Amino acid sequence: MSEALTVANIRRWLGNPIVRAILNKSVKRGKDGKPIIECALEHSVFGTKCSLTCSFYSWFINVLIKRSAEIFGVDTKEVLEALKEPFFRRGIRNTLEGIAEFGIQTPQTTAAPFLVVWQFTNACNLRCKHCYASAISETMPDELTTEEAKDLIDELADCGVVAIAFSGGEPLIRKDFFEIANYAKERDFYVSVATNGTLITPSIGKKLKSCVDYVEISLDGSKETHEKFRGISGVYDKTINGIKNCVKEKLDVCIAPTVTKYNLKEIPEILELAKDLKANRFIAFNFIPTGRGKNIVNQDITPEEREEILKFFYSKLLEKGYPDVFSTAPQYSRISIMAAREDPDAPVLPTHFAGREAREALVGKTGVLSDFIGGCGCGRIYCCIEPNGDVWPCVFLPIKVGNIREKSFKEIWLNSPVLNELRDRSKLEGHCKVCEFRNVCGGCRARAYGYFKDIQAPDPGCIYNKKYWEEIKNTM
Repeated sequence: MSEALTVANIRRWLGNPIVRAILNKSVKRGKDGKPIIECALEHSVFGTKCSLTCSFYSWFINVLIKRSAEIFGVDTKEVLEALKEPFFRRGIRNTLEGIAEFGIQTPQTTAAPFLVVWQFTNACNLRCKHCYASAISETMPDELTTEEAKDLIDELADCGVVAIAFSGGEPLIRKDFFEIANYAKERDFYVSVATNGTLITPSIGKKLKSCVDYVEISLDGSKETHEKFRGISGVYDKTINGIKNCVKEKLDVCIAPTVTKYNLKEIPEILELAKDLKANRFIAFNFIPTGRGKNIVNQDITPEEREEILKFFYSKLLEKGYPDVFSTAPQYSRISIMAAREDPDAPVLPTHFAGREAREALVGKTGVLSDFIGGCGCGRIYCCIEPNGDVWPCVFLPIKVGNIREKSFKEIWLNSPVLNELRDRSKLEGHCKVCEFRNVCGGCRARAYGYFKDIQAPDPGCIYNKKYWEEIKNTM
């Protein structure tokens, strides 16, 4: 089945007025206060007792899953097996609620973000040159309290958010980190933490194992490069030990450099180190000129350099023995689709967080799922919550769209004019507007804002927007 025909079938099936009407009713709350769709999913998977109404929706969801699996070429039994995981069920619920709310879109907007990155604190023990949070040594006086943090987790669970990533600053500095992380785990979230690794002793590694699914540790190069970039002498060895302590506990470990001219030539060495340390993943972060990053904007790599490094990452993704290799640059999906057009056995990357199983499922399906996941998830399937409860579209895009102390998170997500504008790819400018990969990439909206103060501006890091890079590079 061709890609265009597959997308058309998805639109015809899931966009059917009758299907959408049933979905609209299924997201209503039952007598127990839970969305009917949530009870129906549990009944479908575990055969739990439910009302006659719930039984109907369970049947409907089974039909929906079977038909969608056929269109995507996925084994229905594998989907039902995956649904045993609570965060996977929440993800399906979130997607179906998004279709009920917004209809079928390319790319799709979900009823709540799949992922919330929570800037848990602004305090940090390092002074990184590129820090988007401009982190300082102490916590801010208006950070959410422990009780407010737990209330927020309850609210995010109720909305259908699937994953929470604790970030900072350095999240492990907050004394209540483990209390809050454990609470999130109890509420069936996929829990991750982004850390500089320097505080992860053997005992902290054991504590992380009990409440965290995924640990992302920043490492930017050799000892000299890393410590120069991170602003504190003597931290390299602590970072390496932190990685080893997590690997020892069999945590899902990711090594995460930010790519700049400082370390571009060392990126292959960092990947080799990640392999030697037995990390599960390697993710190269796009440089964004925000926070303290504004002071090193002249260290941003060129569009040509970004294109080559993304091709390098993709080549290593195909080699055995390496971790999963990703980048937060949304152009990475385009790189994979172009490769798959040449080689039908090459894996497609619908997003930078697609693991091996997702890639294998997409072999031969060049970009079908990518059309719906859509590259940059800013404001569509992802957002950020600041230490004081402010909601931003992305940790790298400092536009306040609301505050959870003033409005419900759901209200902010559904009604923010800024978020709704980000969801409309037809408003993009530059080559992003006309690009054949607009739906699967969309350019990095944070980079567009960082350079042009316009969320719909072209991403100057893409080879197709080179003329905009040429215009701005002389001003750096």
